[in-house]
Amino acid sequence: MSAWMDDDLEERRRRGLYRVRRRLQSAQGSRVRLRGRELINFSSNSYLALAADPRLARAAARAARRYGCGAGASALVSGCTPPLRSLERTLAGWEGAEAALVFSSGYAANLALISSLAGRPDAVFSDALNHASLIDGCRLSRAAVHIYRHNNLDHLAALLRTQGRQARRRLIVSDSVFSMDGDLVPLAGLMDLAERFDCLLLLDEAHATGVLGEQGRGVTDLLPAGSWSWERVVKVATLSKALGAQGGFVCGSRRLITWLVNQARPYIFSTALSPLIAAAARRAVEVVRQEPERRRHVLALAERLRRELRELGGVVGDSCCQIVPLIVGDAREAVRLSRCLEEQGLLVPAIRPPSVPDGTARLRISVTAGHTEGDVMQVVEALRGRVPTLSKAALS
Repeated sequence: MSAWMDDDLEERRRRGLYRVRRRLQSAQGSRVRLRGRELINFSSNSYLALAADPRLARAAARAARRYGCGAGASALVSGCTPPLRSLERTLAGWEGAEAALVFSSGYAANLALISSLAGRPDAVFSDALNHASLIDGCRLSRAAVHIYRHNNLDHLAALLRTQGRQARRRLIVSDSVFSMDGDLVPLAGLMDLAERFDCLLLLDEAHATGVLGEQGRGVTDLLPAGSWSWERVVKVATLSKALGAQGGFVCGSRRLITWLVNQARPYIFSTALSPLIAAAARRAVEVVRQEPERRRHVLALAERLRRELRELGGVVGDSCCQIVPLIVGDAREAVRLSRCLEEQGLLVPAIRPPSVPDGTARLRISVTAGHTEGDVMQVVEALRGRVPTLSKAALS
């Protein structure tokens, strides 16, 4: 067994796809300590800089003192702790949904949701650039899975006409913010198609929750109030990115949540979320609602970064949120450039296949509320003189 592993790992090294875990020596923040050096951190999904916020830590500590650290077992076996029940009520109220259900991770939430809503007689229509958890949920469902070109409503409509008519149920599945590109789903168009072809629309707001919309509820917040229904739309999101905690959650009708409690294997057979994490996540929701300036700051900084990179000749695609990709093309070159930035005190990860398609390796720059304009300009200056060559390679 070891021989083929060694051969595979060596091939990964040759192609620039070998991965190692970084040994962080500090809390997660806009500055981190790595290998004894302080670096400006542009790798984190803690978009609102809440992962190390002392208010969340205090909420977690209070819950730990009262309820302990572990949940003991599945919520259906040993019960939901008061912090978890409180969190689910808070999430439902924030989202304007009838109910919410918390999972141990966003990945588990997607597996649970898709595999519980679709089966062999059904058809699932999935965006080509969806997150791995959505892809795996589609596979696990055993439904017929049809992949439509990224954000291409015409292609989706054609598939719904030709492949959806004989299905018992139809489920459209999409991220709302695509995590490697920073572009948004054409949500109004997807909702129109869901109505026209009688589909359920599953929307993963993982990278939008907390950051986008007047209330910070994600891309659905960008639509007119009352323009969509929880009977047609199901939202899944995460507690571990902008909210700075851990876990995932589903919002929807009370009927849907009851169905998941009775049907979703990743919920039934997983230990419930820790009470201290539930308390921290609930406090994070309060911060998001009380401090809209955090998301405004993030989005303004990201727009400045995109503008500066484009002026240098950089290719940032259709990014329009806190995720700013700089397309490089070759995986080895992306790794080299990432290391070059690290030497200059900047932690900017190289994203390579299979996380992105072959030939589209990139630097993924995550802007957070803890960053300043000076931090952003430091990235720009570090890339000056390097971006045009990289961009031409990516476009060829």
